[in-house]
Amino acid sequence: MKRWRSARAFLIWGALALAVGVPIAAAAASEQLAWRGPVYILAGFAGIVALGLVLVQPLLIGGYLPGLSAYRRRRAHLWIGGTLAVAIVIHVAGLWFTSPPDMIDALLFASPTPFSPFGVTAMWAIFIVALLALLRRRLGLRLRTWRIIHIPLAIVIVAGSVVHCLLIEGTMETISKAALCALVLAVTAKVLIDLWRRQTPRAESVARQ
Repeated sequence: MKRWRSARAFLIWGALALAVGVPIAAAAASEQLAWRGPVYILAGFAGIVALGLVLVQPLLIGGYLPGLSAYRRRRAHLWIGGTLAVAIVIHVAGLWFTSPPDMIDALLFASPTPFSPFGVTAMWAIFIVALLALLRRRLGLRLRTWRIIHIPLAIVIVAGSVVHCLLIEGTMETISKAALCALVLAVTAKVLIDLWRRQTPRAESVARQ
C-alpha cells in the first residue's frame, strides 16, 4: 500500500512538472526568441509561468496533490496566488516597457488584437482576488462569503487566461500550449463539480432542519 501511494504521488507530481515544464521548455526553444528583446522575453515567460500557476491553484484547493495537509494546501494556495499576481505584474510591465501604446490600448479594451480583452479581464480578476485575500480578515469575510466572491472570479481568471493564451500566436508551441490549457479547464471543472457535490448534501440537511 505504501509503495502504491509513493508511486501514485510520484506520478502526480511528475505529471504536474511535465504539464508546466514542457510548455516552458518548448517556448525556450522557439525560433521567435531570436527576434525579441530581453524585456519582451521576460514578460512572455512570466505569462507562461502564470498560466502554469493557474493550473496549480485548483489542484491545491481540490486536494489532488499528495503529501500536503489541508493547512499546507491553503498556505500554498495563498502564496502561489501572490506569486501569480507578481508574475502578471512582470508580464504587463514588460510589455508596457516594450510598447506603451499597445498596452494602453489593451488596458482600455481598445486593442485590435482579439486576445487582449481576455487577458486584461483575467488580470483584473487576479488583482481583485489578491487584494481581497490580503484584506479578508479586516473585511471580516466568512468562508461562505469568500467562496461566493472567489469562485466566480476564479472562473473568470481561468476562462480569460485560457482564451488569451490560445489566441496568441507567439513563442509557445501549439500542442503543449493546448494541452496545458485543456488541463487548466479540466481541473477547474473537476474542482467546481466536487465543491458543488459537497455543498449539496449540506444544503439539503439544513433545509430539512
